[in-house]
Amino acid sequence: MKQVIQLNINGEPHEVMAEPHDTLLGVLREDLGLMGTKQGCDTGGCGCCTVLLDGQAVYSCMLFAMAAQGRKITTIEGLKSNGKLDPLQEAFIQTGAVQCGYCTCGMILAAKSFLSESPSPSDEQIRGGIAGNLCRCTGYQKIVDAIRMAATRG
Repeated sequence: MKQVIQLNINGEPHEVMAEPHDTLLGVLREDLGLMGTKQGCDTGGCGCCTVLLDGQAVYSCMLFAMAAQGRKITTIEGLKSNGKLDPLQEAFIQTGAVQCGYCTCGMILAAKSFLSESPSPSDEQIRGGIAGNLCRCTGYQKIVDAIRMAATRG
């Protein structure tokens, strides 16, 4: 049975009707049209559905929407500020780390959470920080370069 839930997404309140088993990923994409959060494996294995929940990276395919009530949810759409891309988004573009783009949103949000806890990481630490996010296109070097670039810019 659907229930009204209230979610704080990208700094704005949203009220949606959700079933108890609806995932946050489904509500974001299907009910709110926030398509930046990608649907991948639906088992928490690829990371393309990563969002920030109170600043921590979580797989939105593994989280019931009802459990996100009262928490601050940030999607890729919520990273830009005052019309400017987040430094991580800029760095991904500048280093060519976007590739096909399917994993990019999850990678950027995982990196955002990681850099908030490790602002000056080594390349090895960066690789560990994004270990739960898969890129199926190419290697990870450009992604690591982008995260390092964003870290050095603060």
